Amino acid sequence: MRRETQNVLLLLLGGALLKIAVTGDYLRYVKPAHRPWLLAAGAVIVLLGAVAMIRDIRAARQPTTVHEHHHPARSAWLLMVPVLAVFLVAPPALGSDSVTRARGGTAAPAGSGTSFPPLPPGAVVALRLTDFVSRAGWDEAGSLNGRTVSLTGFLVHSEQGTLLARMVIGCCAADGFPVRVQLRGEQADGLPADTWVEVTGQVVPDVNTAASGGYTPAFTVRTLRQVPEPPDPYEY
Repeated sequence: MRRETQNVLLLLLGGALLKIAVTGDYLRYVKPAHRPWLLAAGAVIVLLGAVAMIRDIRAARQPTTVHEHHHPARSAWLLMVPVLAVFLVAPPALGSDSVTRARGGTAAPAGSGTSFPPLPPGAVVALRLTDFVSRAGWDEAGSLNGRTVSLTGFLVHSEQGTLLARMVIGCCAADGFPVRVQLRGEQADGLPADTWVEVTGQVVPDVNTAASGGYTPAFTVRTLRQVPEPPDPYEY
């Protein structure tokens, strides 16, 4: 690979990291806590590319008696394709396809089989999907029973029916896994997969609760409304 190609790749790679860190597109790949590292890495890579280009320009101006012969490296320019893709088209976050390809239900969290803290007062309690699924499967006190809660996620159509799901990541999208609930009611059946919705309703007690391989709790939908995809589509 020629030095000119290396330098351009460094600039493009560093610029791509800075772009996704500034615009927030990095949330489709990693956790929010990684933003400072992306900014620092992008700045360092851009600086290295700029310094290398300046050094090559200065070296080219100096007379030399040695004539180097460079072989064309057209294939090296193909390395720019994924970097340019990040600049031009940001891949979407993990969605319904990732959910349907995942096997089983939700694995038991640490501390399963114990009582959870009581839910806060209010006619409707907003919960993360992860918290709802954990309580529905493993809360011995049944804190969800009879309570109206609000959940936000994207729709998945599967053999189980219509599901509401979110992807949970520990570090990055590569280790993501789904949490999901089965929606009871027909409000969401006609909506396309990956549609983001906010639903209110109640858990169906003692349905598909914790099992050895996983589970999917059922949820009776009272109201449903479409919402935009949140800036950070994952849960942690």
